[in-house]
Amino acid sequence: IMEQAGEAGDESTVSMLNDYLVEQEKMVWMLVAYLND
Repeated sequence: IMEQAGEAGDESTVSMLNDYLVEQEKMVWMLVAYLND
């Protein structure tokens, strides 16, 4: 979806999806760190 939005010039969608992915990666990192304790 990000690639298609970028090709279409829809920067707001690209930004929204990028922010979402950053938060998901952060959540995965926190869960892995918690489970490895």
